[in-house]
Amino acid sequence: MRRIAAGAVRPGWRELIAAQGLVYNETPGPDGEPVLYWREGPFYDFTAAEVESLHTDAEALFEMCVAAGDHILENGLLGRLGIPEFTWEQVARTWYDDDTGPGGRSRGDFSPSVYGRFDVRYDGGRPQLLEFNADTPTALPESAVIQWYWHQETAQGKDQWNAVHERLVDAWQRNIGRLRQARPHLPTPLTIHFACDGADDTGEDLFNTEYLMETARQALEPLGYRVKFLWMSEIGAGDPATDDHFYDADLERIHVIFKLYPWEWMNDDRFARRCFRDMGDPLRDSTVWIEPPYKMMWSNKGLLPVLWQLFGDDPARRDLLLPAYFEDERPAWLTSYVRKPLLGREGANVSIVVDGETVLSNQGPYGGPYVCQAYAPLPTFPDEQGARWHPVLGVWMIDGEPAGLGIRESAGPVTDNLSHFVPHTIDYIG
Repeated sequence: MRRIAAGAVRPGWRELIAAQGLVYNETPGPDGEPVLYWREGPFYDFTAAEVESLHTDAEALFEMCVAAGDHILENGLLGRLGIPEFTWEQVARTWYDDDTGPGGRSRGDFSPSVYGRFDVRYDGGRPQLLEFNADTPTALPESAVIQWYWHQETAQGKDQWNAVHERLVDAWQRNIGRLRQARPHLPTPLTIHFACDGADDTGEDLFNTEYLMETARQALEPLGYRVKFLWMSEIGAGDPATDDHFYDADLERIHVIFKLYPWEWMNDDRFARRCFRDMGDPLRDSTVWIEPPYKMMWSNKGLLPVLWQLFGDDPARRDLLLPAYFEDERPAWLTSYVRKPLLGREGANVSIVVDGETVLSNQGPYGGPYVCQAYAPLPTFPDEQGARWHPVLGVWMIDGEPAGLGIRESAGPVTDNLSHFVPHTIDYIG
């Protein structure tokens, strides 16, 4: 892996990416000046062998996360992860609903999952998991579409690791097909709703949601399905005494809905318990939420110490992890670590401790509990002006399989909301 600091710059590139949908390219910086999210010019280049290795290791990480999910449920660790008790039954049900083999624990249902993103540290060796954005990962359209157009329009590199769009279309077809088999009572034509939080005024959540809706439209409309957008605030419910079902603003029943809205936020909403009571319908005449509740086990930093407990002594797979512990179990020898809240975003409330001294502490709205993950500084790539950039690789997992790569880089050691998206190539000759 190398960083090409001075690649081609397309004339009018700001207008190009805005026309392609990336309307959230500017973020106010600490000094009030806008910080550009998209990097035009620099890019990262990989060998084909590196991409093949990343693909293989991402497959292994996913298998490890599946083992961790089993371990969490079999050992009663949902409370340790801060997951509310009223959700536990449906976390377990949606986890086991695809367990259909001999001795499987499925109840004859199916809970679709479309995507997730591993964020990893990578220096050319084996990737090391920093976290699993398994519930509401963003940066999807810039990974799947914007950087692909960049690759085509600049003709840099032989290829790009990017099958995200095609894999999403396939994932919608497979998952909704499986869902209809599991729930034959679903109406025809069936509407798949898509929702996000209207409070986000940057347009990022909306663009990510609309992009996913477009991939579903391409996949499902030829098969007779419909897609429909609504805001989370427009979701309504019937009388709890007679009808727990959910409806959109047009009073159309919501049978299946993708929500770019974290489960931990939903759990605090006024209809949270009604939502999980609805999912408990024994006949499954209930709303299907994508991503499913079991993603609360993966989109939680508590996954990291569980993985280390399971695989820290595994010589074949321990290199994919960094030692991690719940804060109250941190061993005395771990004196250099990153302290992360179980539920946090964009680097908020993250601290870096080196040799027992706190060297960085980000503020934010998230509280504990916390996990402590061994500190391994991100690789550093200086540019021609002497600035130092630290990339985090986002490996997209579509329908449980590695499908592509998106890279964010930051000027500091923590990837935050002022980081930049940087495109990539394979086998650039320059």
